[in-house]
Order: sequence, then C-alpha cells, then structure tokens
Amino acid sequence: MSKVLVIGAGGVGSVAVHKMAMNTQIFSSIALASRTVSKCEAIAASVLERTGVTVDTYQIDADDVAATTDLLEKVRPDLVVNLALPYQDLNIMDACLNAGVDYMDTANYEPIDEARFEYKWQWEYHDRFKEAGLMALLGSGFDPGVTSVFAMWLKKHKLATIRTLDILDCNGGDHGQAFATNFNPEINIREVTAPARHWENGTFVETPAMGVKKEFDFEAVGAKNMYMMYHEELESLAKFVPEMERARFWMTFGDEYIKHLTVLQNVGMTRIDPVMYNGVEIVPLQFLKAVLPEPASLGPTTKGKTNIGDIATGEALDGSGEKTFYIKNICDHEDAYAETGNQAVSYTTGVPAMIGAAMVLTGKWKGEGVFNIEQFDPDPFMDMLNEHGLPWTVEELPAPLPF
Repeated sequence: MSKVLVIGAGGVGSVAVHKMAMNTQIFSSIALASRTVSKCEAIAASVLERTGVTVDTYQIDADDVAATTDLLEKVRPDLVVNLALPYQDLNIMDACLNAGVDYMDTANYEPIDEARFEYKWQWEYHDRFKEAGLMALLGSGFDPGVTSVFAMWLKKHKLATIRTLDILDCNGGDHGQAFATNFNPEINIREVTAPARHWENGTFVETPAMGVKKEFDFEAVGAKNMYMMYHEELESLAKFVPEMERARFWMTFGDEYIKHLTVLQNVGMTRIDPVMYNGVEIVPLQFLKAVLPEPASLGPTTKGKTNIGDIATGEALDGSGEKTFYIKNICDHEDAYAETGNQAVSYTTGVPAMIGAAMVLTGKWKGEGVFNIEQFDPDPFMDMLNEHGLPWTVEELPAPLPF
C-alpha cells in the first residue's frame, strides 16, 4: 500500500489520477497538487464520482523549491509523479532530494528560454539520488516512455540487435477547432518549431523543422503526412541501444495545423523570447497559449484514433537473418473520454505515467540514482499496458520500409 503525490492538473494529470484511483491495491492514497487548486478539485470531484476514491488536493507553485519541499514533508508520499511543465523538473527533483522522496516524470527538462530537450541536466543528478538512496525514473509517458519500452521489448523477444528504429506518432483525431493542440500548446509548439534531429552513424544530424515529410498508411486512421522531428527518447535510446545505426521520430500533422502554425511563426507569435507590449514584458508563445483552447477542454468533441508505435529492423534473435517488426498501440479518443473524461492524447500519456509509478511502488523496477525507462525489464510494464487500456500488437513487416 503506497502513497503518491501527483504534481500537475492538466489532461495527463487527470488521466493518471483517475487510473491510479482504479488501482487502489497499489495506490492506497492519492494526492494532487497544482498552481491552480481549482483544477485539482475538479479532477478530484470527477475521480470521486467515477470511482468513489477520495483524492487530497493542494496548491503549489512547483517553481518554488522550498514550498514544494514543505508540501512533500507535509504529505510524506512514497513517490512524486511530476506531470507539471518540463521547465520545473529540476526544481521538483531538488525538492524530492530535500524531502527524501522518490521521483518520476514523463518528459525531460528543458530550459524555459531555449527549446532544447536534453537529458543531461537530469542525468547529472544521478550521484545525488544514489547517495540519498532514492530513485528517479525519467520519461514514463508514451513518447518518451512506451515507445522506448516497445524498443526494449523487441530487443528482448525478437531482435538480437536493433540496426534502425523509427518511432511513428499519429493522431487521427478531429476536435472540430480551427487550430488547437492536444497537449500543452506551449510545449507542443516549441517541439514542432525546433530544428529536427535524428540519430545516424553515431551522431545527431540536424535538419530544418518540418523539412522532411513522408506519407504513411496508419491502421485505423488511414494515410497521413508525417514529419521528421526531434523527440527526447532518441537521446536515451541512442545511449541504451548503442548498436543503432539510425533512429528517427515522426509525427503526423494535418494541412490546417501546418497552415496555421506557419502563419503564427511568420508573424512572430511562436517566439519564446520576451517582447515589450504597453510597457509590459510578455512572451508571445505564452500569450498564444492563453488564447488557444485548453487541451483538457477538447475531450467532449474529439473523435477518431491515435496510432503510435515503433518499426525496428535488426538481426533476429532466432538467427534467421535481418527482420523488421512493427509494434504499436491504437487508442480511441471517445473510449478514453468515456473512461476518464479526457481525450486519447492525454490518455496515452497518463496511463503510462500510472504504470511507471506502479513499477516503482511495487519494486518491479528499483534502483538508487537516476534511470531512464530503457534500463528496466520491459515485460511487467508491457503486461500492464494490456491490462489498463493501452493494448499493443506486434507484426513482422516485409523489407524494405516504405519510407
């Protein structure tokens, strides 16, 4: 029986807390904290109505290490699940060290003044967590998270080596809005507008943002344009699967999204540096976030499916030569909303957050220091995906790849 504190009350936090409340044999006590306590209270009310489980709520500014430390010492959780903004990762890790609490997140740290997604800042915490006898688990969302576990499962059960890896993230949902993002608009747009990078022959190769486009026919969604971009799991996969010759990440975007984003870039609304307006300093992208629809509000109107998975090529474990496998999950927006009140993009990140927390709390994954999800046995995580709403399939593909 374990006590968990979730920090962050967006769509992902909502899904994670709902799913924790559906698994009280692991999560005996659940607390939720956010800068806006009314969001926590709304989630707690939904959880109580759907599951009968009471969630304690707290107000916290996770930028304030001292205040966060005080909250941890008050709540005394066994694990902090950080589902706040990635700018706040290091502050929350500091608070966990201060209070002697294990840590977990779904997205790596990035500086607020630069769209640079890297693990180096968090990896530097390894010795401090080890010396404190604490564990920090990084990247337990879907991508990063499930996509990395998919790769490690293939390496354990299908492939002796992975020569090439492609991660394909397709959201085939339609929310009826002219322009809206399915997760935090600020983080979404920073990711999409940053230069693309992929791993090739021992180094990262940088290309212009949205500069490489391919069409792919996604099961249950159809043919979609996908764009090569950088995603943080490429960095950890390159470290923990060192034989990889090439690793790429692809995400689908519709023509309307691209059109609106291009205009917003051209007029400066995606800038992350401050500008002066009427004597007040504002960041254009943060202002844009404020006027765009809240992602959590899209659940009732979003229809369609997501399809996210890995295509890996390498030497088969059975010695039969080089083979290619495609492992994926398909998630329905309406099913996700019916279960948790959130659309599938939040669901596909919130469920793995719950599962990662369960891995730590049950001791199925354990260690002292800072760890990425690739460093642990994929099997118990994969089993829980099947049991808790994100079933996966694997198939062998003919070579060569169609892109």
